[in-house]
Order: sequence, then C-alpha cells, then structure tokens
Amino acid sequence: QVQLVESGGGLVQAGGSLRLSCAASGRTFSNYALGWFRQAPGKEREFVAAISWGGTITFYTDSVKGRFTISRDNAKNTVYLQMNSLKPEDAANYYCAATLSTATALKSSGNVEVWGQGTLVTVSS
Repeated sequence: QVQLVESGGGLVQAGGSLRLSCAASGRTFSNYALGWFRQAPGKEREFVAAISWGGTITFYTDSVKGRFTISRDNAKNTVYLQMNSLKPEDAANYYCAATLSTATALKSSGNVEVWGQGTLVTVSS
C-alpha cells in the first residue's frame, strides 16, 4: 500500500495560482488511480479531481473545470494539482487520495483506500 504526503499549500490572493504535489512511497504507485479532495471548515469533504493510473483519463468537479489540472509523473511517484484563477471558495484543506480501482470510482470518497494528511490552501479576496 502507498503512503501519500501532500505539499504546496499556502496563502494566495484571489486570481492567483498554486501547485499542489502529492508524493507517494511504495513501488506500486503506478497501479493506483489518484485524486484530490478538499474540505472547507464546516463542510463535507468533496471530490475535486482524479486521474487514471496511466494518466490518460481525468475527471474534475464542475466548479474547477478549466481552472485546475491534475497530472501525474509515475517515474517520480508524484501527482500534481495545478490550480489557477483561484477563488475564495477554493480555500480548504486539500487531500490526496488513492485507490486500486478506477479513476471513476475515486469520485466517491467511500472508494478511497489511502488518504494523505492534507495541505491547507487559503485564498484571500
């Protein structure tokens, strides 16, 4: 099983950009579909983006389409979330997630097999 460690969170002004990274340990990284979820204070954890094990299939929640891009580098055991045109409503703890199932399955938090510890994104207006 992989272990996931996120980085790249921080404070950014609205309209700015951040790139989150999630580094994984374990030799089976490429077998996992990977994704990002986020949770704002007082709200449920929600799906943000997912990518298939080969990197050819991606999914996004509607609110981030056209602004966020998920990608992965299997040689570096890392998945990324490039976030552009950030809005105050994007502020949350962002969690990396993994499953041995499909990227489609990763749209539901109930199918996540491995979680990272989270990285905080703050967006000032």
